Amino acid sequence: MRLIINWILSAIALLIVAYVVPGFYVSSFLAALVAAAVIGIINATLGLVLKVLTFPLTVVTLGIFWIVINALMLEIASAFVHGFEIRTFVAAFLGAILLSLINMIFHWLEPKREARRG
Repeated sequence: MRLIINWILSAIALLIVAYVVPGFYVSSFLAALVAAAVIGIINATLGLVLKVLTFPLTVVTLGIFWIVINALMLEIASAFVHGFEIRTFVAAFLGAILLSLINMIFHWLEPKREARRG
């Protein structure tokens, strides 16, 4: 159940970013759901490998290079998902920043496991 909620929240985050960032387009909620799933798969495979390989550069840039990696992952996902389009790298970069912030807010608002038990 938790996985499905996170998936839906990721799709909502993509729709918010598409509304705010010019050059970042999502045609429908279904396209956002598919894009969220593809982004998750790409980040779990290729993104993980790239983050491990570029870790020294990430340390030198104080973590900013991870935003570049996330922007690349968004662009790769947009190549595979019909209805999800990123027109420029700047849009992907801004989208990666905003997606990180939105996901952080969603995670912060999520009830903690200890609070749900009691």
